[in-house]
Amino acid sequence: MTLPVIEPVEIPRVVVAAPATGQGKTTVATGLMAALAAAGSAVSGHKVGPDYIDPGYHALACGRPGRNLDPHLVGESLVAPLLLHGARGADVAVIEGVMGLYDGRIGCDGYSSTAHVAALTRTPVILVVDISRSSRSIGAVVHGMATWDPTVEVAGVVLNQAGSPRHVAEVRSSVSLPVLGAIPRDASIATPSRHLGLVTAAERGQSEEVVARLADVVAEHVDLDAILAIARTAPDLDAEPWSPAPVVEVRGAPAPSLETSGRKRVAVASGRAFTFQYAETAELLAAHGCDVVSFDPAHDSALPSGTAGLYLGGGFPEVHATDLAANRSLLAEVREAVRDGLPTVAECAGLLYLCRTLDGVPMAGVLDADAAMTTRLTLRYPVATAPADSLLTRGGEQVTGHEFHRTAVTPTTRGTAAWAIDGDDVGFASATLHASYLHTHWAGHPQLAARFAEAVHRA
Repeated sequence: MTLPVIEPVEIPRVVVAAPATGQGKTTVATGLMAALAAAGSAVSGHKVGPDYIDPGYHALACGRPGRNLDPHLVGESLVAPLLLHGARGADVAVIEGVMGLYDGRIGCDGYSSTAHVAALTRTPVILVVDISRSSRSIGAVVHGMATWDPTVEVAGVVLNQAGSPRHVAEVRSSVSLPVLGAIPRDASIATPSRHLGLVTAAERGQSEEVVARLADVVAEHVDLDAILAIARTAPDLDAEPWSPAPVVEVRGAPAPSLETSGRKRVAVASGRAFTFQYAETAELLAAHGCDVVSFDPAHDSALPSGTAGLYLGGGFPEVHATDLAANRSLLAEVREAVRDGLPTVAECAGLLYLCRTLDGVPMAGVLDADAAMTTRLTLRYPVATAPADSLLTRGGEQVTGHEFHRTAVTPTTRGTAAWAIDGDDVGFASATLHASYLHTHWAGHPQLAARFAEAVHRA
């Protein structure tokens, strides 16, 4: 058999990383995206890891969907294809890192770290360093970050939270790599946070003005031409852009055969309470014959006309519980439709929405369970096993995912569980419903999208 020839693809690109969380990489990455876009470049924004919030700001900065690159969620082989898919038609791609440059999945030697993604995509790294509490020691930090792993190219440094010109000069003299800019201390560009991190772009007032302010700061204090020159040194990628077209098998799991008779409508929750969704989810559903229509559970009084499937993604329903509860007509319709067999997928926020109550406030009542805020943060990057066949899964099938929440659902499961994770059965599943805390990236497990679409077409 003759293998197809893969033509190398050119896309100038940089990774924006840092020695640790809190150094300013979101500020610099988002501002860089917006500044380059304002200067006339078509910019594609990407985020290392599973985070949904930063890509929301990237989308505002670039005027196109923010994308995630996560080897744990999609497998190493899909990281470069997903980058190329997201960057179609772009002049440059900017990839924001996660945590510290070499921090990855615990116990896995840096797997899914920013460095891992930089190596997989052969992308030069720009290091953002907070210098507010140090001077010449910064040189040692940068030297260590640049020489720790020979497969990772740290090509330049942006100094953040700079004090006086004398302070910047002292730091600059200690750094052996090119210093591409020095951003002064400025509390006005701080990004507000809450119990699970940054406030989402959809929830924050004047988000576009904030991004424009970041663009002005970066354009004033960072050498954009030097960063573009570094981006152009990235070698061509020997990979084909990812496609949402149906596949026969992925990561060892067979996808169902899908015969469609006309397109069917899938209602996808949006608005301030439901902001978490990977861009590829809608693309996969569209490729499988579904028309994706957004609705706002806090304000829309009914599901979109002709809804044949329901997707309730992640977000912050605990912040907007009062508005969700006040929309009684929609809650009643969702309760009746899901109980009557409307194919429904609910991840994290969607799980809470389907419970009887959330912090004592009435929700849809589809599930015989209640949700409440806790003092404990659940943060894990697990491999989950399906205990039985369900809407999305087949018994024994394994998927990769992530959890990030401070709520708890009681009981954790009833009847058929959605997943077995770390020895515990969790979530709620049936032939028409799949609800749990676990977020999955369907590009890495497109058989899940195919099964959901198949159920929608049968409904």
